[in-house]
Amino acid sequence: MEMSPRTLIRLHANDNVLIARDGVGLGQWLPELEVKSRAQVPAGHKIAARRIAAGESVKKYDTVIGAAGRDIAPGEHVHTHNVTLTEIDRDPAFCQGVRPVTYVPEAERATFQGIVRPDGRVGTRNFIGILSSVNCSATVIKHIADHFTAERLADYPNIDGVVAFAQTSGCGMSSPSYHFDLLRRTLAGYARHPNFAGVLIVGLGCERNQVSGLVESQGLEVGANVRTLVMQESGGTRESIAAGIAAIEAMLPEANRIERQPVSASHLSIGLQCGGSDGFSGISANPALGAAMDILVRQGGTAILSETPEIHGVEFMLTRRAVSPEVGQKLLDRLAWWKAYTRGHSGQFNGVVGPGNQAGGLANIVEKSLGSAMKGGTTPLQAVYEYAEPIDAKGFVFMDSPGYDPVSATGQIASGANLICFTTGRGSMFGSKPAPTIKLASNTAMFERLREDMDINCGQVIDGSATIEAMGEQIFAHILRVASGERSCSERLGLGDHEFVPWHVGIVS
Repeated sequence: MEMSPRTLIRLHANDNVLIARDGVGLGQWLPELEVKSRAQVPAGHKIAARRIAAGESVKKYDTVIGAAGRDIAPGEHVHTHNVTLTEIDRDPAFCQGVRPVTYVPEAERATFQGIVRPDGRVGTRNFIGILSSVNCSATVIKHIADHFTAERLADYPNIDGVVAFAQTSGCGMSSPSYHFDLLRRTLAGYARHPNFAGVLIVGLGCERNQVSGLVESQGLEVGANVRTLVMQESGGTRESIAAGIAAIEAMLPEANRIERQPVSASHLSIGLQCGGSDGFSGISANPALGAAMDILVRQGGTAILSETPEIHGVEFMLTRRAVSPEVGQKLLDRLAWWKAYTRGHSGQFNGVVGPGNQAGGLANIVEKSLGSAMKGGTTPLQAVYEYAEPIDAKGFVFMDSPGYDPVSATGQIASGANLICFTTGRGSMFGSKPAPTIKLASNTAMFERLREDMDINCGQVIDGSATIEAMGEQIFAHILRVASGERSCSERLGLGDHEFVPWHVGIVS
C-alpha cells in the first residue's frame, strides 16, 4: 500500500482506482495521474487511475468490487453511479492460505488485571445482571436495576453496576423453533458470562419461554449466583420489584469480594465489530484491528469475526485460511442460508449498502465486505459457530450473525466475548455491557469531531504518521488496559443499557 503525502492513495499495484486522501475539487490537478479531476470527489472515495472500459472489472486491493457500468475516464469519480455489482464465482481454495502461527511461550505472554471466577473463567468486568425471559417482565427488571444507584452501590466499590437486559420476545413466537432455541441460547450465554458475578432471571409466568424451561434446557444451575423470579407467583408488579431488589441485595457482598489479578492475555475473547464504515475503514481501522488480533492470537487469545452479510463476496479471504475443508464449508453453508433468507428483500446482502456507507465512499456490499473481513487479521480460521453458540476454540474464529451491530455484538457476548472492538468511519455511538466496547476511528477528521466517543485514532495510518503494524500494537496495548479495568469512552458515557438485542429470526404470532 503506497501512502505518499500527496492527494491519492494507491492500495495495490494492480488496482485501477485510487483513494482520495482528502476531498478533491473539480478540475484539481492530480500529480499522481497527471490529469485534472473530472469531478468533485469526497475524501475516502475512488478515482479512476486509468481508463476503465464499460464492463471491465473495477479493482481495489487487487480484488474485483464490481464492473464499470460505462466507460470511465482517468481522474473520474468511481462510485455507485458508474459501478455495477457483478456475481463472481471465486474458488474458496480451502486451506491454501493457512500460515503457521508462532505462539508466544506461556511464560512470556502479555498479561492484564483480570477477574478470576471460582470455576476458572476470567472476566474483564464485575456486573450483576438481570435478564427477562419475556418482554412482559422487561419493565420490572428495569425498575429493579434502577434501584441500584451509584449511591446505593457506594459500599460495593468492586461492582461495576447492576444492569437490566430487557428484550422484546419470549412469547408470541413459534416453539419449538430455531428462533426459540436461539433466544434461549442467547439468554443462557449472558447468564453464564464471566463478566457477571451474579444473575437474576425474571419471567411473567405464562410465556412460552418459561423460566423453568429456560434454566433446564440450557443447563443453568440455580443457586446463590443464579436466581429466578416469576411475577405471577410473586404477587404482581410491585411485589416482584421488591423481591428482585432483595435478591440482588443478597448477591452484593459476595460479588464485591473480588480482586483483580494478573492473568494471561490468552483469557481474552474479543468480538470484532464495524459500523458506519467508510472508504478509509478498509485502509486504516480494520487492517489495524486485524494486526492487533494477530498479536492476540499469538498470545493464545480468541478473536471473533461476525456480521455474515459483511463478508459476502470476499468469503474466499476466509475459506482459504480455514484449518480444514469442513470449517471452510461450514462458512459457505451459512452464507447460502443467508442468500435464501434475504432473497426478495432489500437487504445489503443483496448488494446495496446503507446511506452512510455510500456517503463514505463504499459503492456496494463487496467493497464494504473487503474492508470488514480485514478485522480478522491473517491467522488461520479455526472454527465457525452459529449465533450465540458457546465458543470453545482458541485463535481466530467466526460466529454467524446479522450485520446489524447491536444484534451481532449481543451474539458475540453470549458466545463468551469479554470485550468488543468496534471500528467506524462515519462515527458510531455504540457501547455494550457486560463486555466493554473500544471504538476505533478510521480517519482523523471524524476522531477529532467525536473525541468523546472514540477511543483510538486509526486515521494516523491515513495521515502517514503510523504504520498498520504500529497501530496494531497500540490497539493491543489499549485492549490490555481496558481489560484491566480502565473505562472505555462508551463506558464513561454510560452506554450499553439498551444494546442487548437478541436476533429475531422467526414469525410473531
